[in-house]
Amino acid sequence: MVYDSADVMTGRLSPLDDDDILTEPQQREASPSDGRRVWLIAATVMLLLVAVVIGTYRWWQMPASTSSASVRGKGVFVEAPAMVVNVRGADGRPHLLKLRFVLVASDDAAAAEAKASMPMLIDGFQSFVRELRPEDLDGSAAIFRIKEEMMIRAHAVLGADGVDDILIQDLIEQ
Repeated sequence: MVYDSADVMTGRLSPLDDDDILTEPQQREASPSDGRRVWLIAATVMLLLVAVVIGTYRWWQMPASTSSASVRGKGVFVEAPAMVVNVRGADGRPHLLKLRFVLVASDDAAAAEAKASMPMLIDGFQSFVRELRPEDLDGSAAIFRIKEEMMIRAHAVLGADGVDDILIQDLIEQ
């Protein structure tokens, strides 16, 4: 007498008939839908692979996001003299701030104009830098805010096309 394993596990024992016992593994016949399914899976995998390759290629070909002077490929660097100013702290003690920067002019004519207008630029920058507080220099966004304010003042003196960027070399607070 042969017992079904599920019934043995549950505690119910029932004998199987002799025709319920499989002596040879039965082979399932392949249907036409199985071939289509294999081709569909293969085509999907190939399309995904092609999409990944194209996306990777385009990603590598993208230019890095940089300042406008670097994207143009042209820029004339104009070194500005270092500025050292007193900054008033919240505690009333004077702090010193040293700022050294470089102007990126759009071309040689703009660089010559920036050099000629350097006293006016320094005057505009100093009035802004003197109003900074030590708290304004805290955090990662401080350099960005300082550069943006300096760009506004440089554009006021030289015009919008005169300066493409300002590169801050040193910003030391003591």
